[in-house]
Amino acid sequence: MKMHRAEEVWLIIGVAILVISMAITGYQAFALDMGTPSGLETIDPQKVDETAPFDKPGVYKTGDNEYEVVMTLQIFSFTPMDIEIPAGAKVTFVMTSKDVVHGFQVAGTNLNAMVTPGHIQRATQKFDEAGEYLVLCNEYCGAGHQMMSTTITVK
Repeated sequence: MKMHRAEEVWLIIGVAILVISMAITGYQAFALDMGTPSGLETIDPQKVDETAPFDKPGVYKTGDNEYEVVMTLQIFSFTPMDIEIPAGAKVTFVMTSKDVVHGFQVAGTNLNAMVTPGHIQRATQKFDEAGEYLVLCNEYCGAGHQMMSTTITVK
């Protein structure tokens, strides 16, 4: 069976696009650490307050200008409520939900995560500019959802 020259060209172009797309995705996932959350870290949502590190939520310095914020999200509130970090800090948020699905969106950044009960969500962001960043729940979580917000103060 002989293929027409135009069919061969389009077949080569199609396969090349697939290979290039897979190479770019692999590079982003492994070299740039931009992979999707694994969802492998689980926790009993009934025992969040008794399970480390969520038994002591707060802001912890983990390295030179690196911080870890351990957070719990529960009906209409974030714990801790107000977060202060220095400008230029790289912050890793470690979060879980105590009750329903919540969202974690930091306005003015590309930080956006879905936090589900029973799973530990990690997200990292570098805050270069000083100011106040509004944190919102962007997943409907009940009648008081519109009041679920907090701030990150970068000094």
